[in-house]
Amino acid sequence: MTNGNARGLRHEMGRNFTYEILQRLGVDIVTGTYGVGNPFPTEAELCKRLGASRSVLREAVKMLTAKGLLKARPRQGTWIEPERNWNLLDPDVLYWLLERKFSPGLLLEFTQVRLAIEPMAAALAARHADAKAKEAITAALNRMKAAEAGDDDPLTSDIAFHVAILEASGNRFYAQLRGLIEAALRTSIRLTNRRKGVRLASVADHQRVADAIFASDPDAASAAMRHLMVEAMTLIEQAKETMEATGEEV
Repeated sequence: MTNGNARGLRHEMGRNFTYEILQRLGVDIVTGTYGVGNPFPTEAELCKRLGASRSVLREAVKMLTAKGLLKARPRQGTWIEPERNWNLLDPDVLYWLLERKFSPGLLLEFTQVRLAIEPMAAALAARHADAKAKEAITAALNRMKAAEAGDDDPLTSDIAFHVAILEASGNRFYAQLRGLIEAALRTSIRLTNRRKGVRLASVADHQRVADAIFASDPDAASAAMRHLMVEAMTLIEQAKETMEATGEEV
């Protein structure tokens, strides 16, 4: 191994360990391990507890600060920010929130955001999708069909379809929402399929979105995607009502 390759490997390993520390601390903050009654530990305590160097820990803390979970000041220490200051548009934060305890209310709010975005993305895809973008949509649909036969993963193939639509829109802002959409879909798809009593999403409903895009019909593409979003939102609302009425998880 050359010196350059060795340095590159060490850098990659360090970056992966930093992300591992980020994940552990992020989950601890969101789940309430640290909070008013249990302040965020000192740097020395965390280094010892996590087996991390100061540089790795500081990088993770810097990332958590950027996500709105922490605030740090020289000689004043580090403390946890109120939840209202957390960046809910950060995929990591959204994932941690959805995983800490299932919250149909939070999922409903995000599905409302999706309803404002994905039908327009589908309409834009019908106008702007090039051959490569259409190939990605087709590939995702084929994966969904393979999942029906047990030859692919139902969750990741469904996510791949929605991400392909965002990227086919030609809108760089929409394309950069892929991580956020993926984080929410990992929870949403499992819930909505369970509420429908099925293991898989409807390939036919997704095919209608794709067909409209391939036909360059923005109105039909938007309507077909809106149908998917409204159905998901209705199922999540039902789950929320069930939880509120029974106090049980769904």
